[in-house]
Amino acid sequence: MTTDAADWQRWTEARHASVSAPHGMLALIGTHWLDTEPVEIAGVPGRWAVAADGAGVRVAAAVAEGLRAGAAEQPVAGEQVLRPDTHPEAETAHHGDRLLVPIERDGEFALRVFDPAAEGRTHFAGIATYPYAPEWSVPAVFTPYEDGERTVTVPNADARERPLTVTGQIAFHLAGEPYTLTVTSADDRLSGVIADASSGQDTYRFRFVTLPGPDADGRTVLDLNRAYLPPCAFAEHFICPFPPSGNRLPIAVRAGEKAVLRG
Repeated sequence: MTTDAADWQRWTEARHASVSAPHGMLALIGTHWLDTEPVEIAGVPGRWAVAADGAGVRVAAAVAEGLRAGAAEQPVAGEQVLRPDTHPEAETAHHGDRLLVPIERDGEFALRVFDPAAEGRTHFAGIATYPYAPEWSVPAVFTPYEDGERTVTVPNADARERPLTVTGQIAFHLAGEPYTLTVTSADDRLSGVIADASSGQDTYRFRFVTLPGPDADGRTVLDLNRAYLPPCAFAEHFICPFPPSGNRLPIAVRAGEKAVLRG
């Protein structure tokens, strides 16, 4: 019979495989912010800029430079506009083994470069994780904000402040004590950015949590065994949001992922 512990073990194995994949989070070696003026990016062919109409990222390259782009991965000959990751038909480019991903964040565009030979990936030795403990999986109730979405401004890992959309709060108990966390709703689930008394000491400075979508009465489950490290724990070029005000638990959550191990 399938148990929660067995499901959790499969989850940890999937996490390890995802972050250590050839173009997983550990492979990110740069996030290069762009403007309308074309620039060269070290180690990447072509000249890159924001498309004049704001539709994506524009690249100009010669066939001989070996850049392939778009869904068909055709050689770039001249200029081409690539749709960013926020577009339903996002496009990427390749140069050898490197994956080039246009991204858009709050109206700003950048090019991310993923390299399977990145030092972070080649020296990856796993993710330090607490053993599964059922007491860290608890019922929770989601209460949406009456006015719908709210936007709060939070610091990000790159030292800039950016808006974070939140849609309500979850209420739950740990060891008999009541707590709340601010979360957002997306793709039929809830997610949040949290810290606790272990953050920055026994665990990374903050973590993410994901909860199943609530039922009609707002009921869901908060499983802190699946509290997971943000992308910026794996590569410094990610721009993860820090927890919003009130999302630091006063207790040490000794569950979930702790830190990235380097070999």
